[in-house]
Amino acid sequence: MFDVPFWLWVVFAATVVVSLAVDLLAHRSAHVIGFREAAAWSGLWMGLALAFGAVVFLVLGGTAGTEYTTAWLLEKSLSVDNLFVFALIFAYFQVPRAYQHRVLFFGVIGALVFRGVFLAAGVAVVNRFTAVLFAFAAVLFYSVYKILKGDEESFDPGRSLAVRLLRRVVPVRDTYAGQKFFVKEAGKHVATPLLAVVAAIEAADLIFAVDSVPAVLAVSDDTFIVYTSNAFAILGLRALYFMLSGLLERFHYLSTGLAVILGFIGVKLILQATHKLVSPAVPEIPSPVSLAVIVVVLAVSVTLSLRRPADAAQGKDGEDADALREPSPRKVK
Repeated sequence: MFDVPFWLWVVFAATVVVSLAVDLLAHRSAHVIGFREAAAWSGLWMGLALAFGAVVFLVLGGTAGTEYTTAWLLEKSLSVDNLFVFALIFAYFQVPRAYQHRVLFFGVIGALVFRGVFLAAGVAVVNRFTAVLFAFAAVLFYSVYKILKGDEESFDPGRSLAVRLLRRVVPVRDTYAGQKFFVKEAGKHVATPLLAVVAAIEAADLIFAVDSVPAVLAVSDDTFIVYTSNAFAILGLRALYFMLSGLLERFHYLSTGLAVILGFIGVKLILQATHKLVSPAVPEIPSPVSLAVIVVVLAVSVTLSLRRPADAAQGKDGEDADALREPSPRKVK
């Protein structure tokens, strides 16, 4: 655990609040976000995350800075699966493109809150019961098995628990009303489908946390490091979605790359737990090595995807190319 000064927590909180406020003001009017605008925002979020990492490096030292960068990059890579689910949810509810940013904005706020709760609980459990790391490793290995087997669970947005609970609490009309979440009909407040979309986004993120949280806890058991890295990865998720929404199907080797990363992190967890519980002689994988592995695997996955398009990759399998071009339901974590 690092000795994090209180002012650094304040700087982080202020950065997040100001960033969200600027983002909301910049997108207060509904409009379709094009590639250039999304790329500019994505660059801004990445720059902000790396700048905060530099502050962590200078204030808390090289180890903390490396752990932050590794955790941020790991969460960033795992979040790619979120993008496929976002596309699925938007297609299911037929959300107009001009309204999608507003949905993701409130989805990010919910994710920041829930991830904070899960990560704080995870750190507390790991610090008290180190053996739980073996269970976390098992979760990651099971995710790897599902990815490599191609037995990934589908996600039905309309049947998610959050959406069903919402429909029981408040009536949901069938048509949108601009960017509004509620409208008044016959003297009663009625939810629009946009609120149901936010509920579906939040439900998906909760499931994604099942292997996202164990993975980041393999990098660090410091609450500040794991939460700030997650927060900055989540903040940039919207811009990344709009930038890659038309290119997601091109990165067909990315799932295999993510499986390799999750498997590596699972091994890291086992070594970490064995080192603490069995014998100090058991080596642990240093954070710089983890960072290097993640960078190399992602680079190779993206390069192979671009050099060998999906149509060529399917080759002898004879699968329908159109099926590969459709945003299909991805693994729900």
